Amino acid sequence: MRLQPLHRLFGALVEDIAWHQPPCDDLAAALRAAFLEHRLLCLRAGPMAPETFVAFARCLGSPKVQVGAHLDSVPEVTMLESTYHRPEDKPDDMAMVRLTGWHTDDSYLAEPASTTLLQALAVPSSGGQTRFADTRAAFDDLSPEEAQRLDGLRAVHRYDCSRARVRASGLTREEADALGEASHPLVRRHDETGRPALYYNANRTERVEGLERAASDALLDRLHAHMTQPGYQYHHDWRVGDILVWDNRCLIHSVNMDFPAGQTRRHQRILLAGTIPT
Repeated sequence: MRLQPLHRLFGALVEDIAWHQPPCDDLAAALRAAFLEHRLLCLRAGPMAPETFVAFARCLGSPKVQVGAHLDSVPEVTMLESTYHRPEDKPDDMAMVRLTGWHTDDSYLAEPASTTLLQALAVPSSGGQTRFADTRAAFDDLSPEEAQRLDGLRAVHRYDCSRARVRASGLTREEADALGEASHPLVRRHDETGRPALYYNANRTERVEGLERAASDALLDRLHAHMTQPGYQYHHDWRVGDILVWDNRCLIHSVNMDFPAGQTRRHQRILLAGTIPT
């Protein structure tokens, strides 16, 4: 197995894998070690049946049943389609598509997913990249005074957050309210490596605890601008069959939704169980 860097800060393309279904123990151990080091892996593979995809995911952790729609036959797998079926379905302002917002998966839960696996099943001819930003590097680059000020602050996360530019859909209001709120630290320590990272989700983080609304909004806006600087970003151009595996504890992601109408963009996704952020 060879690793080719994708970005100066994080990410690696995994090459020369002898694929087995499921992966053998040695390969699984090597993938787990590479994942903790690089935090984003790209594996070139062919499209997998959902059952095969789950078997592969189990070599990295414990797949969980996701909130919202999922496959009845394989409940750990969700099919995600972001196709514009008609030209009028595509908005003029891409910021009005929720997937363009920078986020980390599952942060509205008390125990968010540690890891996301996403495989491309169909990709458009242009656009449609998934973009990643390094929140560990963003924390490391703070001044000592700012890092100390943020450490110990906590923020409330909600499925349907009033700060999000585009409100959540997919659940009824009653279902969203039933999920409640989750309180997480703004500076999260990785439960396996111990490294700190900023933990903020533009689609789900409602407010900073203990601050007036205006001060909370100003702080979160400043963090968002800092975390999403171009130098922290990697943009992935998908190939059909690509599997991306990324660490939700120290990366955020968004989607370039500017791609041609009528061209299919479809992925299958698995989330791996995580722990309570500390």
